[in-house]
Amino acid sequence: MKKTIFQALLLMLCSVNAFSQTDNVELQKMADDDQNSRMKSDINWIILNKEDSLRRVRVFELFKEKKVQTAKDYFNSGVVFQHGNDTISSGMAVKTFKKALELDPSLNRWWYAAAVDRDLMRKGEPQIYGTQFIKNKSTNDKWARYKIDTKKVTDKERQYYSVETLEQQIEKERQMNLKSISSYYASNNSADKTIELIKQEFKKGTKSEYDISEEGVNEFGYNLLNQNKNEEALKIFKLNTELYPKGYNTYDSYGECLMKLGQKEKAIKAYKKSLALNPENGTAKKIISENK
Repeated sequence: MKKTIFQALLLMLCSVNAFSQTDNVELQKMADDDQNSRMKSDINWIILNKEDSLRRVRVFELFKEKKVQTAKDYFNSGVVFQHGNDTISSGMAVKTFKKALELDPSLNRWWYAAAVDRDLMRKGEPQIYGTQFIKNKSTNDKWARYKIDTKKVTDKERQYYSVETLEQQIEKERQMNLKSISSYYASNNSADKTIELIKQEFKKGTKSEYDISEEGVNEFGYNLLNQNKNEEALKIFKLNTELYPKGYNTYDSYGECLMKLGQKEKAIKAYKKSLALNPENGTAKKIISENK
């Protein structure tokens, strides 16, 4: 009988522990809502700031109710706290992200570094990692890295937290201020002229004024595709494969456009090239398999 009672108590204890280690569903939803609300193109900041405030109040309540327990719970709390404009919220973001990483080091470490920098910025102090960029009158309405104490953290530690090195941050600032290819296209409405611009800018390298990165060119191609300017989009996607021949995504996009124009044979060829560059490209695998 005693053995049976002991086993029952042990089972109950295990069940309680298992339950206590279950991620808080409400916290996960709040973190998801926080991020999804910022994915919209037409954000009403008055409404969003109010929603953010209500979420932070609720997280404090969950702490009092002892319903913040797992690594993911602390991480999601940090996601909610980090958008507060006061040092209480930014300080809580640092603490909760730190606790989350202590419980589970496999979580995204960048968020902790960003929270530390944001907290320092809220206090009017220099950041130490280099995650924060600002754009206002003091920067002539251009993106600029917020002031930084470069000696508090090494580049090795920055990389540990998935933050760019100091040198990479300088390049990142330059890229953030590049003009979009779409803005040039809008001024002349000519794909051919835009292609010439892209080629000229590509030759300039780090001195280019426009975003002619693989992603930038690809995005412009899709902008044309979404406007049903398929032939023009095809020229852009083809150019991107020439500028970035080792980019598997350039061939994937090129293949997609070719397929849309009914050029199936050429499309499959492009997808095969994409798959050769990235054997994990599931889209290419599926399309090639369906068109054998």
